[in-house]
Amino acid sequence: MHMHVGTSGRYRQVLAVGAATTLALLAGCSNSSSTSSKTTSAASPLTGDCAPYQAYAGHSGTTVTMFASILSPESDSLQTSWKKFSDCTGIKISYEGSNDFESQLPVRVSGGNAPDLAIIPQPGLLAQMVKTGKVVQPAAQTVTNEAKWAPIWKTYGSVNGTFYAAPMSANMKSLVWYSPKAFKAAGYTVPTTWADMMKLSDTIAKAGKNKPWCGGIGSGTATGWPATDWLEEVVLGKYGGDVYDKWVSHQIKFSDPQIVDSMNVVQSWMHNPAYVNGGIGGVSSIATTTFQDAGAPILTGKCSMLQQASFYEAQWPKGTNIGPAGDIWAFKLPAADPSITTPVEGGGEFVAAFSSRPEVQAVQNYVSTADWATSRIKVAPGWVSANQGVDPAVYTDPVDQLSAKYLTDPSATFRFDGSDLMPAAIGAGKEWTEFTAWFASNQTVQKTAANIDAAWPQ
Repeated sequence: MHMHVGTSGRYRQVLAVGAATTLALLAGCSNSSSTSSKTTSAASPLTGDCAPYQAYAGHSGTTVTMFASILSPESDSLQTSWKKFSDCTGIKISYEGSNDFESQLPVRVSGGNAPDLAIIPQPGLLAQMVKTGKVVQPAAQTVTNEAKWAPIWKTYGSVNGTFYAAPMSANMKSLVWYSPKAFKAAGYTVPTTWADMMKLSDTIAKAGKNKPWCGGIGSGTATGWPATDWLEEVVLGKYGGDVYDKWVSHQIKFSDPQIVDSMNVVQSWMHNPAYVNGGIGGVSSIATTTFQDAGAPILTGKCSMLQQASFYEAQWPKGTNIGPAGDIWAFKLPAADPSITTPVEGGGEFVAAFSSRPEVQAVQNYVSTADWATSRIKVAPGWVSANQGVDPAVYTDPVDQLSAKYLTDPSATFRFDGSDLMPAAIGAGKEWTEFTAWFASNQTVQKTAANIDAAWPQ
């Protein structure tokens, strides 16, 4: 347990100041002294295997609503992960998942029907919500818990330097999926530099048995997003974190030389008819293939590699042997420029509160801890935390182990998914549609870049 008694006492005093009317019902809490024995006496002491949840006690019989984009079966694992917390504290977490989350959350917030907590996957959307004035700053305990995260994660949960939302999950995007068995049979070795990866692509293409790459950017109303990842990987891996940061904030435009150059690198890679789209079709078929289906030709030997995130593990058919010597495995996408130290692009989710009720703060605090992250990891594979307080030994799934290794590496050049950082009108709108046109109808790099720049909010 990373929550010490002293910390628990400070946490309760913050709540007593912020929500005295609710806590006045709890005998001795709102007028407690600084001693932890008196603060924890606000509720009946939790005993046995419920004892670790003492810091969150005192709110039995309350309900906290939570809204997110996470659907079943992943949401089932989420609810299992906090069941013990709910059973011990008596706080019910009423969860709702929606595939229209990004459009529904602003509607609910502006309509006075905000959830108590929202799991927000885009810092750009978080910033939009903070502008409404409805997002509540986290309690002191959540801020304390953030010490377990690399500082850059805290900046992604902040808006204009103020911390609002605790990081929750993380995913590693800089992976390339392949078949170790097929590589071994063909005598291929896993490339460790971008030049080697392109050389291997040429070798596979010339052999003529299959195509080196497969890909798909279809994703319903979010069609186009995987292609934004390809560009982000190249920008970060060729020009580094500083250029990347200036680009996502539009200090460097899409039409600027570094970004056009990076788009041309993507063009010579995933837009190359000799390289793609093995087992599916030509370049334009990438636009009509769903990202979920994109990797299937690797299993039938029709393509060799797929650039996709760690969460793609869930798309492989049941029974697929995933591991270094299995049917499927993944390697770290090399930097486009070897001088960039371990570029890692990742995504993640952040928990924002729209209420300061003490039970809401208790849930937000709990899900920001390494203890909750450990609980979630143990429920089911395919979920990773960048919380450095999580013992790496907790991960049993090899892909999760690989992802956690890079996500918690203090020497990595880590950056959050660029389109998620951009204003929603671009990162979850115009960039998706323009990148889809780039692949679907061979729209030029220059036109694609100019159209996105023209749409950037003033």
